[in-house]
Amino acid sequence: MPRPILATIHPQAIRHNLERVRQAAPDAKLMCVTKANAYGHGVERAFEGLRAADGFAVLELAEAQRLRQLDWRGPILLLEGVFEVRDLELCSRLGVWHTIHCDEQIDWLAGHKTQVPHRVFLKMNSGMNRLGFTPERFRSAYARLNALPQVEEISFITHFSDADGVRGIDHQLQVFMEVTADLPGERSDCNSAATLIFGGDARVRNDWVRPGIVLYGSAPDYPARTADDWGLQPAMTLSTKVIGTQTLKAGDTVGYGSTFTADGPMQLGVIACGYADGYPRSCGTGTPVLVNGVRARLLGRVSMDMICVDLTPVPGAGMGSEVVLWGQSPTTGAVLSIDEVAAAGGTVGYELMCAVAPRVPVVSDEALPACK
Repeated sequence: MPRPILATIHPQAIRHNLERVRQAAPDAKLMCVTKANAYGHGVERAFEGLRAADGFAVLELAEAQRLRQLDWRGPILLLEGVFEVRDLELCSRLGVWHTIHCDEQIDWLAGHKTQVPHRVFLKMNSGMNRLGFTPERFRSAYARLNALPQVEEISFITHFSDADGVRGIDHQLQVFMEVTADLPGERSDCNSAATLIFGGDARVRNDWVRPGIVLYGSAPDYPARTADDWGLQPAMTLSTKVIGTQTLKAGDTVGYGSTFTADGPMQLGVIACGYADGYPRSCGTGTPVLVNGVRARLLGRVSMDMICVDLTPVPGAGMGSEVVLWGQSPTTGAVLSIDEVAAAGGTVGYELMCAVAPRVPVVSDEALPACK
């Protein structure tokens, strides 16, 4: 019998979240981000929930190839553009749009021999200070691209650094609008947070929004708002079972380092999950879990293959009981937000989604009950 740990992907939840994004950004086209193997959900599994997308944004050409193999014939954008000159040939063959963020990429394009001109997205560094041309250099980069016969159409893109924070987007939006005001072409600037928070403003949502984490059921501005506040559903459930039990008395300790000490009688369950499965070792006592759909807590340290949980608040729990580390209980419909678990471990939902280890079996399930 295989070890009882499972990651279940819920395409129906992804469909729901996609529709939620459409409601938040009316009239904008949705370029759904499926980089990092669709944030750990699997491109093929996520695609079943994203068929209504207007386009996709990926990191690597291999991800674009997978989408084409799924018979996607619409737009695909390489978010960081090409990494070397020979990538341009595959862009031509696959019909992939690509970002231009540096002079070297323009040089490569200028020397590229193609019979099919490229659609490119010229990136502005409007304050994030990662990739892109500064506002002072943006128009000269545009002029170079516009003069190339290899370029069919130029669009404009930037990325907000603080859409989910106090600083907000105004400082970046203003410079992006000013520099591109009289240039022809489509525009894209909204990530998940900007789409949900500011997508009702046509100046912000522009032509394309680029939802990522929101599609997979995580709140981009947690803890200010939760997934439930935004009407999102979890797209991944990490579940396991109790594989052993212990009865503790006052003074008994739990796990490596004896970091938890019982202050009275309690029931402990050992579950089949650990940091080798991608569950963060930084989580510990107090991190929430669901046991038979009831909230319980971790006890002690996360070890490589096992975690201990408090069964005291779950009468009748024992060997074989269902445990949900994050997501939706398949038996009760109860939900434990991945954001809450991530916060307990000092990280974000993005990391947990992407970190599920290869040894964890992954399935797709269309038949879970509606979230409660």
